[in-house]
Amino acid sequence: MIRRPPTIVCYICGREYGTKSISIHEPQCLKKWHNENNLLPKELRRPEPKKPEVRTISAKGFYDLDALNEAAWKSAQSQLVPCNICGRTFLPDRLIVHQRSCKPKVAK
Repeated sequence: MIRRPPTIVCYICGREYGTKSISIHEPQCLKKWHNENNLLPKELRRPEPKKPEVRTISAKGFYDLDALNEAAWKSAQSQLVPCNICGRTFLPDRLIVHQRSCKPKVAK
């Protein structure tokens, strides 16, 4: 059985990165997040995502990647905004595009 190298979930975008590249990715992802957030209308702007505080070292001295990844995934999912018509969640810039074509359900 071939083991995959361990990955860490980005708390901003929710994508997986290697343990060495996550430290390079996060500052760039946060910068991109700020640029995109500043372009949104004021009512869709969100507060800056905060890195989840998780005790990363277990009792045996190993990183608890599962707990870290779970907290990061929840943080990334909390960045999604629900559509006020259908309730689906989107990133704010994609919500604007979605709402152009979203129609209320017609009762039969």
